[in-house]
Amino acid sequence: MLQTLVHYGCHLIVPLLWGRILWGRHRMRTAYIVMLLTMLVDLDHLLATPIFDPNRMSIGFHPLHTYPMIALYVVACFVPYERLGLAWWWRAVAVGLSWHMLTDWQDGMLW
Repeated sequence: MLQTLVHYGCHLIVPLLWGRILWGRHRMRTAYIVMLLTMLVDLDHLLATPIFDPNRMSIGFHPLHTYPMIALYVVACFVPYERLGLAWWWRAVAVGLSWHMLTDWQDGMLW
């Protein structure tokens, strides 16, 4: 029960804090929604058989949860989006994906 609360708390509550810390009150809501949408990365679970296995660690198994992809998500956090003329929310996508991977990692390693 505690594992489930921690896991989904990290997925649903912590991104709200990231939004507030990184983008302030004026963009917090939009950043939160963008980071929640990054949970769509879990659609790659549909490629596995069985789709859900409570004893399987997502990290390193599912295509969008592999180490090269995680490295890409982390590097994307540091791209100067605004200076390149790109929308600010791309960083929220990168932060959301990176946080998602860290959350899945802690779920597999610490529990």
